[in-house]
Amino acid sequence: MAVFRSGLLVLTTPLTSLAPRLAPILTSAARLVNHTLYVHLQPGMSLGGPAQPQSSPVQATFEVIDLITHLYAGADVHRHLDVRILLTNIQTKSFLPPPTSSVQNLAHPPEVVLTDFQTLDGSQYNPAKQQLERYATSCYSCCPQLSSVLLYPDYGPGVLPVGSLDVPLPSTISPASPVGRSAKQPVRGHQRGAVGGTFDRLHNAHKVLLSVACLLAQEQLVVGVADKDLLKSKLLPELLQPYAERVEHLSEFLVDIKPSLTFDIIPLLDPYGPAGSDPSLEFLVVSEETYRGGMAVNRFRLENDLAELTLYQIQLLKDLNHKENEEDKVSSSSFRQQMLGNLLRPPHKRPELPPGFYVIGLTGISGSGKSSVAQRLKGLGAYVIDSDHLGHRAYAPGGPAYQPVVKAFGTDILHKDGIINRKVLGSRVFGNKKQLKILTDIMWPVIAKLAREEMEQAMAEGKHVCVIDAAMLLEAGWQNMVHEVWTVVIPETEAVRRIVERDGLSEAAAQSRLQSQMSGQQLVDQSHVVLSTLWEPHVTQHQVEKAWSLLQKRISEAPSGP
Repeated sequence: MAVFRSGLLVLTTPLTSLAPRLAPILTSAARLVNHTLYVHLQPGMSLGGPAQPQSSPVQATFEVIDLITHLYAGADVHRHLDVRILLTNIQTKSFLPPPTSSVQNLAHPPEVVLTDFQTLDGSQYNPAKQQLERYATSCYSCCPQLSSVLLYPDYGPGVLPVGSLDVPLPSTISPASPVGRSAKQPVRGHQRGAVGGTFDRLHNAHKVLLSVACLLAQEQLVVGVADKDLLKSKLLPELLQPYAERVEHLSEFLVDIKPSLTFDIIPLLDPYGPAGSDPSLEFLVVSEETYRGGMAVNRFRLENDLAELTLYQIQLLKDLNHKENEEDKVSSSSFRQQMLGNLLRPPHKRPELPPGFYVIGLTGISGSGKSSVAQRLKGLGAYVIDSDHLGHRAYAPGGPAYQPVVKAFGTDILHKDGIINRKVLGSRVFGNKKQLKILTDIMWPVIAKLAREEMEQAMAEGKHVCVIDAAMLLEAGWQNMVHEVWTVVIPETEAVRRIVERDGLSEAAAQSRLQSQMSGQQLVDQSHVVLSTLWEPHVTQHQVEKAWSLLQKRISEAPSGP
């Protein structure tokens, strides 16, 4: 069966019966579409009659919103799919729907249109498929050679648990008051509102939040995207997508699901953002986690003589497959954790190195746990070259850097026995860029030469993977000696704590040391693999084993020879 990059799923099952069928319908659709799946709700529509079906408005009720959430939650099983529920034909109580005479353009024109509509005999009934294709092209821009598939009976009614049609869906929007409400109750629309978030690696929980905001807003939606200082407290901030990339994905999604809205996407630089100061806004969509922030926004508005915003609190999506140390909700933090150990960019080609010999450059800020990762890699079979150890050899009397360093810095850097006093030398160059450059111009080429000699030793011993453990790997330009750069990251606050505990320095001295190095972000920007020692040792071990296993797979699949 053909697999398509993009598809449009037209759901015709009445809302009261649709929820329990969504999982098998999505599974069937996921077999046919491997990238973007648009979903169009048209409950009750028939493709079996002679008349061409027309798109008709769907009343936005709490039941519809809960169904949208249920659909995104179900789609989380199929993470290769970018599911987008189109809201063009869903209208709120207070406003007329936008005119639907024109065909809506989509960012990824569907190559196939699918439906849950059931023909009488369960066959791929051609008239129904023709009706489906005509309906799809009357609503949306589709590929010229549009295919169509009737999913029934592939998803089949037999999988439904007894009584499942009578079970109400969990509420997406927490009620503002304890008074009960009907699922059929229409949702009240507003002209302008706001929603905010980091929106890193746009996922299905984000899509629920944004979809509710888009349904509530009828004219304008202000979207605040966290940036700069608001990112510092995030887990693994080095792996966050750049602001421009997050905005690009966010904008494409929003314009796809509701093009009639005006979107104002702006950087969020403080906890209040435009929601705290824009008098034209009427509502704010928040999650369970950010509800207290929404309350703070309203207090701030009242202090500045602005009307309070209506708060809509959205329930979190649960991640039923979360692993140890990951959050039990669908979250970008968990996605970033799952990236640890993965290859982030293609390895460098090193034709000057013998085939079958692979070199990793391991780096990280001071206190990152880089050396412990090196030892774990050694335990898995890597040959580890410790650049600090090579530095000690180079400084030793008779070593290749001894005479040049003494000549450059004088004999007052020596102990009585003639050994270089590294503390005295360090105090001479620390904070003095000119003196530091004199030292590194001597040391880095010497250590690089010693490292190459060690690599030859590793090859002679029959080792296939060599790891150069070097804090200054990138500053020294040694990435030109390796196939991949692996970086170990931890928060700066944790690095300071470890340096103080390990080296007996003051916090200020520890921070000063970190500021003299490349930041974790600068290292990650040039890295192929990222690891973190932030959690328990067995979690680090699991990361390293994962990275090693993926490395072995890359090596085995790499073409041999020149």
